[in-house]
Amino acid sequence: MATMELEKKDAVYVLTLTNGANANTMNADVIGEYFKIFDELEATTENSALVVTSNDPKFWCNGIDLQWLLTKPPDYYTEFAALAERLLLRCALLNMPTVGCLTGHTYGGGAVLAVTFDFRLMREDRGFFCFPEVDINIPFTPFMYEILKLLPDHYSLNELLLTGRRVGGGEAQAMKIVSAAYPQEILFEKAMELATTLAKKDRKTYASIKHGLRKHLLKFIPSGHTS
Repeated sequence: MATMELEKKDAVYVLTLTNGANANTMNADVIGEYFKIFDELEATTENSALVVTSNDPKFWCNGIDLQWLLTKPPDYYTEFAALAERLLLRCALLNMPTVGCLTGHTYGGGAVLAVTFDFRLMREDRGFFCFPEVDINIPFTPFMYEILKLLPDHYSLNELLLTGRRVGGGEAQAMKIVSAAYPQEILFEKAMELATTLAKKDRKTYASIKHGLRKHLLKFIPSGHTS
């Protein structure tokens, strides 16, 4: 069953996560859906941008589907970690502007995925951003630390990773985890405004600058592949 929908509004692609009943968590099938959509987006050439939102007011993405993962044999965990890392890399290096519209809770692997966007806007009145790994005994992989370096304030990152503390939109903005926080009723509108402005940039130039800023990730691109 599909867990996300892609539509285009003028020059902006909107990817809406639709599996709020399962907190928009990620498993192998969900990641496969992301890959298909990224293939479609990367094949386009016009100036455009991407907004990733959720139609659930409580959850944007609560990370990995742990109930699903626990049904797998232990030797699958390494394989799944590699799959999740591929998702993070592709999103971080997507050849167009990206805006995360964080409508609700953004936890664990969902928070790491949100870090890969060029910009993040968060709901200010409800929902938390959190890296709970220190409390649930799931360490980050070396590659995930490379992704987390995309956050500009390393002091804030250090605090959140080592305490597992959850922060709301206003505090997340103050800590430079998100670009801005807005009330629910205007959050998507603000995300679309930003994405519409970014969609006017020359796409090749934008992608080149983005990859330059994220050059520490380029070495992880598999040989023979482009982002």
